[in-house]
Amino acid sequence: MPDKLGAPKSIAVLRALQLGDMLCVVPALRAMRQACPDARITLIGLPWARDFTNRFRQYLDDFIAFPGYPGLPEHAYDPSAVTAFLAQAQSRGFDLALQMHGHGRIANPLVQLIGAGRSAGYYLPGEYCPDAERYLAWQAGEHEILRWLRLVETLGLRARNAELEFPLLPADSADFQDLSEQHSLNAVPYVCLHPGSQLASRRWPAERFARVGDHLSALGYRVVLTGTIVEQELTASVARAMRTPSVDLTGKTSLGALAELIRHAAGLVCNDTGVSHIAAAVRTRSVVVSCGSDPARWAPLDSELHRVVFAHVNCRPCSYHDCPFDHACARAVSELEVAGAIETLLRRRPDRCHHRRRISDQAARASAADRLHAPAANDGEQRRFA
Repeated sequence: MPDKLGAPKSIAVLRALQLGDMLCVVPALRAMRQACPDARITLIGLPWARDFTNRFRQYLDDFIAFPGYPGLPEHAYDPSAVTAFLAQAQSRGFDLALQMHGHGRIANPLVQLIGAGRSAGYYLPGEYCPDAERYLAWQAGEHEILRWLRLVETLGLRARNAELEFPLLPADSADFQDLSEQHSLNAVPYVCLHPGSQLASRRWPAERFARVGDHLSALGYRVVLTGTIVEQELTASVARAMRTPSVDLTGKTSLGALAELIRHAAGLVCNDTGVSHIAAAVRTRSVVVSCGSDPARWAPLDSELHRVVFAHVNCRPCSYHDCPFDHACARAVSELEVAGAIETLLRRRPDRCHHRRRISDQAARASAADRLHAPAANDGEQRRFA
């Protein structure tokens, strides 16, 4: 075990975020498990992530529900619940606490309250740094997968594999088979459209998803609409705007069945949200429309399988729930761009698109930098594919 970590028998990982954020940290968790095969690793996450812990049992042993904390917007907090949470975490006597939540302005002091023997993470330059040896300066715009691999590598762990993964369980397969039989999904190749996102500011217009759906139907693909139960009206609006029939499975899939649905799909068109990372994990071709988010940070690393379409706007990245600037980032991306991108991917030979490859940290960094930061061939062009 590297000197910077000692030989921890118990490790706490703070990452109280949503699905896509959680999947992006899996390569770092994998490296941690490989380096500490006998350590008990506990995820401190949002309540929903108990299921995430159960799914990733090869890397995570235990779970503590995060009750929220002042200044962290992901979960409303109750002061008494925070007190009970800290008492529970302190009672575990963790040897190591990893702050994998973010840049650390608020999370770093919180991690110190957990009372672990050592801690590591990121800090904002010029602000509180708990340990100069084990905390790294936060770099804005760094790819989210590579950021956490950089942390564990700096701590002395071998972290060469940047691939995402999403373990599929027998129940997921059974749920998908039921859906497939009910809707005859194996009759014709299908493409999933996922028009939802947690923030309205991250959603590409529903009518443009509908036009892409009609284009896919004209190519001979069946269109399957997906989303959570709270997105039923949104996906219904896409279905109404389409001129051709679609299958609406909004709110009808468990998370595992959704992953199986995407795995069996010919492709996926979605916003920059959790399903884009599922597609990366199960190796399904995808086109991601990036509205508001930072594509340099969140784009899939494999440009053979995935394309990100986005507009250059000065207000990106955005933290608003609803855009106050007429949603320029979304309006500037046309359905022709998105339809052309997914058609190009679908026409590629399957062996080219579905080959498995191990991406080293160095190669992934170079790939992301070349793809996302190289100057456009036409300086007057405001939009491009990534």
